[in-house]
Amino acid sequence: MRASIEKWLLRQWYTTHRPSWFLRVLEHVYRVAYRHVQNRGSSGPSRYRSGVPLIVVGNITVGGSGKTPLVIRLCQLALDMNFRPGIASTGYGRQSADTLMVNAGSDIRNCGDEPVLLAERTGVPVVVAKRRCDAVKKLNGLELDLIFSDDGLQQADMDRDMEICVIDGARGLGNGHLLPAGPLREPVQRLRQVDYVITNGAWAGKPDEVEVSVMELEAGVVCSLDNAMVTSVEEFRQNHAGNPVHAFAGIGHPQRFFNMLEALGVKTKPHDFPDHHKFTRRDFDSINEGSTIVMTEKDAVKCRSLDLENAWYIPVNTHLPADFEAVFKDHLTRIVRESK
Repeated sequence: MRASIEKWLLRQWYTTHRPSWFLRVLEHVYRVAYRHVQNRGSSGPSRYRSGVPLIVVGNITVGGSGKTPLVIRLCQLALDMNFRPGIASTGYGRQSADTLMVNAGSDIRNCGDEPVLLAERTGVPVVVAKRRCDAVKKLNGLELDLIFSDDGLQQADMDRDMEICVIDGARGLGNGHLLPAGPLREPVQRLRQVDYVITNGAWAGKPDEVEVSVMELEAGVVCSLDNAMVTSVEEFRQNHAGNPVHAFAGIGHPQRFFNMLEALGVKTKPHDFPDHHKFTRRDFDSINEGSTIVMTEKDAVKCRSLDLENAWYIPVNTHLPADFEAVFKDHLTRIVRESK
């Protein structure tokens, strides 16, 4: 049911047709509620201020846009500068409401898939909490230099020192409507208020007044699901030149993963699922014995306990323009210095 509703909404959001009338009525309700929350949060006495610089990496659209690989890269840049970063998250879709420290071996049911992946790839402290502010508070006790918030642009009750908005270049802003008539969590004008706009791939429909930096995701190797084997993309492609592999993706924009595989010359049979899908063995029942399965790194975190045979995942490396990285490092140095 959820998958069917999501696919119907995506058709409404990412086509040139006008959204259904009842969605446009609900959009007005959302707009009023959004303004009320923003006004209350921006001036309320409970507005939280982190003890160290807080960098929010989020988006103004529903669904995945590339925040996780960007946060990984920004953490790497901070580590290269000898800073001690941490990451705060709510752990979307997790079963626990506790405030938890996350590591590479944490149970995704309690922590969420993206926080476990972030801990695995960065090695920095990662905390999840029902309230994002509580995650930041816990990280404030760890003698860090700065904190990245994975999502949270709409967190009106939380001060921040830098805002980065990520846009899926292929999808852009869809039909430009607010929820639920369109994919926008906030009006397009919000892009003029953030410090940086990063697009995941080229954004053909970019508004003229918005300056963007384009990040590219590159596949370097292919790893077995149990991490026992690592092979090059070229060797993987050659090994499967005659037989399409079964490509699984439960991310915000599955087609992006399938397109990447095709660009690498890997023939696929795509299997798309909703973002943050909780995979079970039943999802793979239709796969013939001996067939090859390949998936995203985020999905691999959720599938390692399923005892899948001949299953692989593709980690990606994030490349940012050199001029953006230079500006970001200068900005980061300044706000960390000023916080001391």
